[in-house]
Formats: sequence, C-alpha cells, structure tokens
Amino acid sequence: MKKNILSMLFASSTTIALLTGCTGQEIAPNNATQTGAATGALAGAVIGYNSGSNSGANAAAGALIGAALGGAVGNSVDSNNQSDVPPGGWQ
Repeated sequence: MKKNILSMLFASSTTIALLTGCTGQEIAPNNATQTGAATGALAGAVIGYNSGSNSGANAAAGALIGAALGGAVGNSVDSNNQSDVPPGGWQ
C-alpha cells in the first residue's frame, strides 16, 4: 500500500511539474499562480508524508493545503507584476 501511494505521488508530481513547464511566456505571461500551486502541492505532499503515522492521508492533505497557499501567493505575485505583453495566444 505504501509503495502504491509513493508511486502515485511521484507520478502525479512529475505530471504537474511537466505540465507547469509547458506554459510559456506567449501562452500565459502571468503564470506565478500555476507555478506557486504546483510547487506548494509538491512541497506540502513531501512535508505531509514525512510527518505523522498516517503518511498517505497526511501527504494528500499537505498537497491540498500547499496548493492552496502556493496558488494564493502566486496570484498575489501575478497581480503585482503586470505584464507588458497582452495575454493571449501566439502573436
């Protein structure tokens, strides 16, 4: 059971990291919210997994809390840093 949770956590973290890396300047110029949520989820999952005896539930709760906090901080950064490039697709 523990190995399944670890492999699922690793696969989902890798997928999130790869999908976050796919957003570029042209597509989403203000992507600190996405980066903050992904980074917060990963950090929260690691911290939650390493604390307490119920590692799987702690990792899931940590990922949710970390994603919420990271997204909030990223959103604050995005709103303070207005981009010169208008949002939209390829020019």
